[in-house]
Amino acid sequence: MLAVKKQTTVFEFGYLGNGDDKNGKAQASPKIKAISEKAYEYLKNLCLCDESESRFLRLKQIDSCEVLQVQNYAGVFFTPDGTQIEVLPKVAKKLASEKAENASRGSLLMMLKALKHFRHLQTHNTNLAKNKIPLLEVFISQFLTSVNTLIKRGLRSDYVRCEDNLAFLKGKLLVGKQVQHNFVNKHKFYVEYEEYLQDRPVNRLIHAALKKVANYSRSANNQKLIQELSFAFADIPMSSNIKNDFASIKLDRGMSYYEMPLSWTRLILEGFSPLTMQGKSNAFSLLFPMEAVFESYVASILRNELPEYLSLKTQASSEYLVRHRQRGEDKKLFQLKPDLLLRYTTGNHKDKNASVLDTKWKLINQKDEGNKYGLSQADFYQMFAYGHKYLKGKGELFLIYPSHDDFQEAIEQSFNFNEGVDKSEVLRLWIVPFDTSASIAENESRFKWPEGSCLAR
Repeated sequence: MLAVKKQTTVFEFGYLGNGDDKNGKAQASPKIKAISEKAYEYLKNLCLCDESESRFLRLKQIDSCEVLQVQNYAGVFFTPDGTQIEVLPKVAKKLASEKAENASRGSLLMMLKALKHFRHLQTHNTNLAKNKIPLLEVFISQFLTSVNTLIKRGLRSDYVRCEDNLAFLKGKLLVGKQVQHNFVNKHKFYVEYEEYLQDRPVNRLIHAALKKVANYSRSANNQKLIQELSFAFADIPMSSNIKNDFASIKLDRGMSYYEMPLSWTRLILEGFSPLTMQGKSNAFSLLFPMEAVFESYVASILRNELPEYLSLKTQASSEYLVRHRQRGEDKKLFQLKPDLLLRYTTGNHKDKNASVLDTKWKLINQKDEGNKYGLSQADFYQMFAYGHKYLKGKGELFLIYPSHDDFQEAIEQSFNFNEGVDKSEVLRLWIVPFDTSASIAENESRFKWPEGSCLAR
């Protein structure tokens, strides 16, 4: 089993270099985080393969040095030599080193709560508020806390079917096996019976997860708690067939307190994240595509802030870019899927589209007017298509970007795709920041809507 030996932290789109290279260029450059040669070669092979693992790394050359650039994923991944690499979101990258790491780590934890499998994250915890522990230790700590609570409430037992060759009759005599095993030893009984034991699938799985995280945690507090919790599972074997045990789980009445530790257990034993890189070596990851995380988080916050007359639909897919006639049949081509679609729920416009919103995990610069604020022309083309297909060419569109030091307020003026005498006929696009910081008050809006837009209050 892999044990973590060294930890490195890098931001999204940061560079990893071979620290054991003889020319020492990777260690000399402030842009590059040096890792061991074994770790670098392992990741380089992943980058060059055709498998899904190649999505989060790209081979490049920086300062005359070959490097691997981390892509738009955040989380933690491992290499077989025991190197742990923590990748943090880029939103706080411009702050001082330690401050940036703490702010980015806090933002990621806040956003992960919007993902289904991580709804159990407790971000109000005192230690998490300070954000001074690595992401991996955060997940392990919360798993251990949930198991500790489970043990205090009591591990549940269940009737377990057993077979044994006993000196007394108990349960049901298995005639076939009795003849097979006791043809000579007639004083014994080969029987099948049930015992009320803690050896049930859910407990075996939790025990296996405890054993697994023990090999990855470098925290003294976590290791101490792992040892303490393991005593409660001393009489329970670890799961030998994880897939079958998950399929056999049965939570009886009154076992709702098992749900949280079971959710963490499933993540730990089944790969820990949406993107795994198990391969042939025993190295796994918990990496999250930041576009998907940001979109989910924005949707979860927006849904709670909408007025009653509006509803939110995610990943709408009712419209297509073009129609094309093939062999006498009209076909719709190039499906349009905006991230967020607002619809009216009351009044004369009930069930009609009110506005289209799209999230972009990119950093734009509000002060850089000469460079169009860093906005992408391709994104504008995309919003133009959404506006004409979902809003019939008039109304309001919103592009939502993460806020950071260079983008704190919505761009004051809208971008208009057409001009008309009647303002209601104009298709306009607003550029809006969204605050992902962990320090923001819960009752304060994370959106900063521009004055004059339909969502401004």
